Amino acid sequence: MASSLRHFAGLGCFPAVASTSGSTCCLRRYTPNFCAFVALRPISPPAATATATAKALTSPSPVEQHLQAVVPCHGISDPPAASSAAAVPAAPLRVGIVGFGNFGQFIAGGLQRQGHVVLAASRSDYSVYCASHGIRFFRSVDALCEEQPDVLLICSSILSTEGVVRAIPFRKLRHDTIVADVLSVKEFPRNLLLEVLPPGFGIICTHPMFGPESGKHGWGKLPFVFDKVRVAEDGDQAAKCDQFLSIFEQEGCRMVEMSCAEHDRYAAGSQFITHTIGRVLSQLNLKSTPINTKGYETLLQLTKNTVSDSFDLYYGLFMYNVNATEQLDKLEMAFEKVRQMLSGRLHDFIRKQIVERAAHVPADPSGKLANGLSSSPAARLL
Repeated sequence: MASSLRHFAGLGCFPAVASTSGSTCCLRRYTPNFCAFVALRPISPPAATATATAKALTSPSPVEQHLQAVVPCHGISDPPAASSAAAVPAAPLRVGIVGFGNFGQFIAGGLQRQGHVVLAASRSDYSVYCASHGIRFFRSVDALCEEQPDVLLICSSILSTEGVVRAIPFRKLRHDTIVADVLSVKEFPRNLLLEVLPPGFGIICTHPMFGPESGKHGWGKLPFVFDKVRVAEDGDQAAKCDQFLSIFEQEGCRMVEMSCAEHDRYAAGSQFITHTIGRVLSQLNLKSTPINTKGYETLLQLTKNTVSDSFDLYYGLFMYNVNATEQLDKLEMAFEKVRQMLSGRLHDFIRKQIVERAAHVPADPSGKLANGLSSSPAARLL
């Protein structure tokens, strides 16, 4: 019987069996229909061989196993079988970085660690650096855009961003390209990108709340703020957006999703104030001493970190965040209040000393004190 089964299996399918509904049905998926060959079965198999016979009837032969893997037969009404193949991993993103200074290079390192392709364009020539780090460098943004990257990442300074964005040849990019920025202010680039970009382009405003100094030992637990300003809800653009953000998540960042307006309110009271204090301290020309306290060393480090950034960055934090002026006013008021507190206490202390001293000076009938001055209350105050 086994040879008969193999003979029919070699034809690719068993004969059709009539069903009660009048339609025909082929052999069901992966299960040989031995009912069609019931006449070939032994009527009374010996008890000793019953188990082996049952196993032979229910187990497909090597030829049947091969056919099941290549061209398995199934009924017309059978549902499609679920694919057993593993999901194909997403292809690496091709990220074009516009502005490849210190911060652009810093971000590029994280992109490459996650297996993505980095393209770069900048006014300065970084071709040697890029060649040694496996990055394609382009002399112009036009040349970079001809490569049609999946994501165009703006890493220019705050002050130069508007000119950079308006000069990008968007016609050379795909209509669903994602444009992202990493500026320290967020409402300004959001409004700019919404104004300049064609309607189909995706927009993600991000702010890695760290830099080459604070993130030199890794990005773990460092905050990464983002706002999906305009991203298609489904399709390739949504998938690429999630893939781009996952880069920072995989690097260990603490992902914080918030609106651009909310970000700027928080940043004015934290980042801008931090830079302002550091800039003020730098004007004092503070030096390390043999008796430094931990607090003083913290101030020295703050000053060092602040002045390591360009003044253009600090000016950009002030110029392009509408909340910065309010914070600067509050800082001035706070400084004046502290000064008044000190002056007020000093005034009370001096007044008390003058009054007490006057009370202990003996009076002279001529109205003169022992030192020849008048003993009048006004003279005592002098």
